[in-house]
Amino acid sequence: MNRVWLSLAVAGMAASAAVGTAVWPHARDAGTVLAAQDDPVALTDIRLSSTLRSNPALVSENIEAALAFGDSDLAASFVALARESNIPLADDLTKRVDDATADEASTTHFAKGFATGLVTGNAEDVASLSGTVAGDLFVFGDIRDVVREGKHLAMGEETDRLVLGLAAAGLAVTAAAYVSVGSAAPLRAGLTLVKDTRKAGRLSEGLIEWAGRSTRDVVDGLVLEQAVASGSVWRPVETASAIRAAFRPDKAGGLVRLAKDVGRVGEAAGLRAARDTLKVAENPQEIARAARIAEAKGGQTRAIIKLLGRGALLLTVGAFNLSMWLFGALLTLFGFLSSIKATAERATSSWLQRSKARRLKAQMAAQVALAGAPAQG
Repeated sequence: MNRVWLSLAVAGMAASAAVGTAVWPHARDAGTVLAAQDDPVALTDIRLSSTLRSNPALVSENIEAALAFGDSDLAASFVALARESNIPLADDLTKRVDDATADEASTTHFAKGFATGLVTGNAEDVASLSGTVAGDLFVFGDIRDVVREGKHLAMGEETDRLVLGLAAAGLAVTAAAYVSVGSAAPLRAGLTLVKDTRKAGRLSEGLIEWAGRSTRDVVDGLVLEQAVASGSVWRPVETASAIRAAFRPDKAGGLVRLAKDVGRVGEAAGLRAARDTLKVAENPQEIARAARIAEAKGGQTRAIIKLLGRGALLLTVGAFNLSMWLFGALLTLFGFLSSIKATAERATSSWLQRSKARRLKAQMAAQVALAGAPAQG
């Protein structure tokens, strides 16, 4: 019977070892991710390493796709990621990226895009987006947007309150930027980026919902109607002053923090990286995490967002599921240690029983020999 228990203990130890071998890699990865869940840069490194290890060709494939789409900035971001990750690229591929980047940065191309962004407020590339930011910095763009949306509001028509609130906030911040000699420029750029991304229909649904709530009370409707009624883009100074009076800075704290973080992304990784972030992030907390990633990764940021999407900004697997892997590993370890203990106990018990049986047998043999010995006379 003791042998049966010993066999069961050994079988349990073997089973626990087998299960532990299978569970350990998942538990190790889960522990690493959980430890990095509050550090977006470390979390990004973990995910990137896993993604690129499983398919290194992803980088060159995405470079080819970006070049075919005419997005040399994204292609250059993947080249930077490849260099950082020690992924070799063909010389002709990197040369094509360099040529495309140089062409996009040419004076003629940039001047045309800049003028388009300045006049229309629509941005499709870095040049036109720079023009949009410049237009807002000189209040022309914000006045245009406030007058347009303000008239919709006054006439009871459908109004984009988010664009209205962002433009009004932009006018107030622009004044602060001049006073502080440019120190508010990142915030100014952030407001423009959010507004432009919204106008282009590329802002995530989560941010649209959040920003819509946040901007509802940012503008005093009655004061704005009066400003719009007498305002004009051709009288920017007077119009801007009248519109700023309708802006409620005490209600704009959340919007300002969001714009600052967007501006941080733009400063560290470029305007397009900021727009890509606004497309995938669903709330201000994720924008703040993106800013930390951009400040650490710089030019690689667009490639990271392209590869990982929103997963670069948060845990894609719930903390509960990750904890269950760790819990499973602990249970397996407990089972393995318990099996070792049971095996040792059963083996020790078996050895003691055999030793006792041998001693008893030797004693009986000695007694028999003693009993059979002839009596000495």
